[in-house]
Amino acid sequence: MTTNAIPEACDLLIEAGFVVPIQPHGVVLHDHAVAVRDTEIIALLPIAEARARFAPAQVVARPDGVLLPGLVNAHVHNPMTLLRGVADDLPLMQWLQGHIWPLEAQLIGPEFVADGITLAIAEMLRGGTTCCNENYFFPDVQAATYKRHGFRARIGLPIIDFPSSWARSDDEYFDRATEVHDQWRKDPLVTTAFAPHAPYTVSNANFERLRMLSDQLDLPVHCHVHETAHEVAESQQKYGQRPLARLDRLGLVNDRLIAVHMTQLTDAEIALCAERGVSVVHCAESNLKLASGFCPAAKLLRAGVNLAIGTDGAASNNDLDMFGETRTAALLAKAVADDASALDAATALRAATLGGACAMGLDHLVGSIEAGKQADLVCVDLAQVETQPLHYVVSQLVYACGRQQVSDAWIAGRQKLRDRQLVGIDADALIANARQWRQRIAGIEVVR
Repeated sequence: MTTNAIPEACDLLIEAGFVVPIQPHGVVLHDHAVAVRDTEIIALLPIAEARARFAPAQVVARPDGVLLPGLVNAHVHNPMTLLRGVADDLPLMQWLQGHIWPLEAQLIGPEFVADGITLAIAEMLRGGTTCCNENYFFPDVQAATYKRHGFRARIGLPIIDFPSSWARSDDEYFDRATEVHDQWRKDPLVTTAFAPHAPYTVSNANFERLRMLSDQLDLPVHCHVHETAHEVAESQQKYGQRPLARLDRLGLVNDRLIAVHMTQLTDAEIALCAERGVSVVHCAESNLKLASGFCPAAKLLRAGVNLAIGTDGAASNNDLDMFGETRTAALLAKAVADDASALDAATALRAATLGGACAMGLDHLVGSIEAGKQADLVCVDLAQVETQPLHYVVSQLVYACGRQQVSDAWIAGRQKLRDRQLVGIDADALIANARQWRQRIAGIEVVR
């Protein structure tokens, strides 16, 4: 006589034609399912086995879909979605000093930050992004906004050597940074990092103070580094050192450093990053648009450096499309390396998921589909004209699919996008609000 096992209860069973777990590398699983209980993935197994083992409260079946971990955008300035396209086709310093900073001086405040982030969350979810690494002012408002929408984010605590509407002095920047960190340090979705703007806008004294706090609190340091040749030359003139060497002298080149852009690197600097465990965020489209230079992605990977992908802000990209960004990063890496095999599709997709999670110190939670990790998942419909015939799933995801093919998204097991429709966000209201911001921004005079 046989006894049938009682099925295990679970909250959600997602069945997909294909699952790309990211870990193991390059693997594609056919006709598999992911079981979710509360916020967590509890199993990844063939559909037939999942149906026998589990009694789910909800089943989502996507026979033509690809289930993968939510994309991780490792460098954003999301309030700047409201500045999308206001100062295009200019080099970095002219764009920044002549347009963006003067505009921000008149715009930055809690309302601007909250509205810009809400618009960005909607765009990211519709494009398959479920986690981001934020870098902007008013981190208290940022954190509350991400939390309100159930979006996973690491919030940058800004440090910069000039007054802003967020803080007027060095002491105030640090005091407010530690206050925000203390408020959110136990939150399951919202975490913090120090976000010094760049070597050219932060003094030695503030970097040293920041490094001490980073050590004490075990917080990442999220910083623009070696973004342009001008930055490097200016540092050599002012400090007698390249920016990375200066940061190393100040004790910041370590496994907590998230170095963004990194377009100007020597072989010795690449080796240093590998040795110290630095993560590099490749923002290919922003670098191209601002003519900032080329990140040597293939060299970094060969040296063993963790590579992540970020879109940068929508004011310099001009979108938050991680599928598009990953494609550009992969193609650009091949051209820079003069090697068609450089940054292959599977490695590029890893950089856009687990690479970003590793950079942010969240790889124990997200970035791959594994039991015990958070259920941050997205489903992509490849049964479209643009992605047929389907020879190799990972290649189609990186080189052919568009963000409009993202059908579903979950964060911590909660559905945020269902059949291309946002859950809990009124898209029409967002558009109306963005239009009123356009009118307000159009009334601000900035000499061009």
